[in-house]
Amino acid sequence: MSKIKLALDVVTDLRNLAGSIETLVFALETNQTGSATPVEKKQTKENKEPKKPAQPPKAKLPTLEDVRAKLAALSQDGKQVQVKELITGFGVKKLSDIPAEKYPELLEEARKLG
Repeated sequence: MSKIKLALDVVTDLRNLAGSIETLVFALETNQTGSATPVEKKQTKENKEPKKPAQPPKAKLPTLEDVRAKLAALSQDGKQVQVKELITGFGVKKLSDIPAEKYPELLEEARKLG
């Protein structure tokens, strides 16, 4: 076999390996559990206990920092006046005076600006 043929075989193998690594990383990132050859778990006491049903995730309220970051980005984009009007539209003079339960509504309005 020629050296060029061997080199091409190595390149092909490396590409296949890169594809396999990419698939593995994607599966790990998305927390996939299925595979072509599933690994069977040994039965232990922990595995024999009935699983608790998963609770639906609670809607996470945005924090003051989340809102502040979004509004700061808009301000840096030259929309300081609109940001100030948005805050005063909630009947307050400053962002920290807006109640936390209003943050989702505030963020929605901010998204409309940006």
